[in-house]
Amino acid sequence: MIVLSPFSNMTQIIEHARGEQPNEEPQSVELSLQELLLFAMRLHRDSKLDAAEKCYRSALQVEPDNANALHYLGVLLHQRRQFSEAIELIQRSIAMDPEVAAWQNNFGNVLLEESRYGEAAAAYARCSELDENNLEVLNNLGVLLRKLNRQDEAEESFKRAVARDPAFGDAHANLATLYTLQKRFPEAFSHFADALALKPRSIDVRRLLVMAYGKAGRLEEAREVCQEWLTLDPDDARAAHFLAAYGVVDVPERASDQYVITEFDGFANSFDARLASLEYRAPQWVGDAVAGLLGEPAKECIILDAGCGTGLCAHYLRPYAKWLGGVDLSANMLIRARDRGLYDELMQSELVHCLQTGTGGFDVVVSADTLCYFGRLTDAFVAVRQALRPGGYWVFTVEAHTLDADYKLQLHGRYSHSKSYIESELVKAGFQNTHLKTVNLRFENGEPVAGWLASAW
Repeated sequence: MIVLSPFSNMTQIIEHARGEQPNEEPQSVELSLQELLLFAMRLHRDSKLDAAEKCYRSALQVEPDNANALHYLGVLLHQRRQFSEAIELIQRSIAMDPEVAAWQNNFGNVLLEESRYGEAAAAYARCSELDENNLEVLNNLGVLLRKLNRQDEAEESFKRAVARDPAFGDAHANLATLYTLQKRFPEAFSHFADALALKPRSIDVRRLLVMAYGKAGRLEEAREVCQEWLTLDPDDARAAHFLAAYGVVDVPERASDQYVITEFDGFANSFDARLASLEYRAPQWVGDAVAGLLGEPAKECIILDAGCGTGLCAHYLRPYAKWLGGVDLSANMLIRARDRGLYDELMQSELVHCLQTGTGGFDVVVSADTLCYFGRLTDAFVAVRQALRPGGYWVFTVEAHTLDADYKLQLHGRYSHSKSYIESELVKAGFQNTHLKTVNLRFENGEPVAGWLASAW
């Protein structure tokens, strides 16, 4: 038997999991290991992660090799973005009991998020061997194949899942997303309709449908879906942002902090792999510009990576840095940046606020594709100028346009800027020297995305 303290009383554990204060003094109660694990799993399903983790770890104190506790604690830790320990625990559980199909599927999902595609494919294959009727693994395998750009195989996997269970909403949504990428819009919208019929309150399906309507040029329908989305979740900053992008409300001067946090926390795990598939080059362009300005690396500079994300610029900056810092709004992106081991300090903050409240004295400030979430650039440029020492360098990229407008919020949710606007704002902020050149930042739908690579000092 196991004794938990101080919150072993079932009512008290539930109150604690909900963030409430227990009504009684803590008492001890005896639970069997099986009872404890069942309760932990119930808490886990209800997203009471703190209480669930406490129970899993208590079980492992009694039985360190309990496969169930190891496995589900690993799944929980992956939800918390504690990647290394999560994979280790799940691997241990599978080594103890390799015949559980669902565990192989879970392991594949974790590996997929970590962009370990070969291992994920092996885990999914093992799941199928153990349970040939497992529809989840067909859907997950389709996602993996789509990421590998094996679109025909991905389509076949999704279609098999839908054929076996026409009420499998996630497979319909994934098939619709694949058809959108292929510009097979009638098929895409048919499967989106099926997905929404099966999951009428799904925010994720509506978000994907908005993007599909935008790519198809069906803007009025995109606006209607945005409004439905905001009705379902009035606090969702993404819905409000896309209502502005599609012209329903006024365009803000910059994306809200909550929009940025929600957007990037959600795909921090797959960020690097996703950008690699788009031949993303903004960090390399920034690195090349810094090298051109500073010459041979000497590890003498104080450098700030403003909007560092997962740290894709760090590899290019570290050889020049006596101290390298990064700032970003997304906690999950900062976790990935920390794992690179290249930064001396990482800060969760909005970058303009961080620059305005810091002591300054930077030799170099860089920003790769962060300012595409700003429309008006005045505050950002002034904050950077004040944070730089005299003669310090400011290097950044933004998306480009040649429209008769300073900036524009595009349908994909990012801002683009004109060359004349960037140059005038840099001069107003106090930069004496500016240099802009056109670069290709990445590819989307097979087309290059034009950007400006700017240097100022």
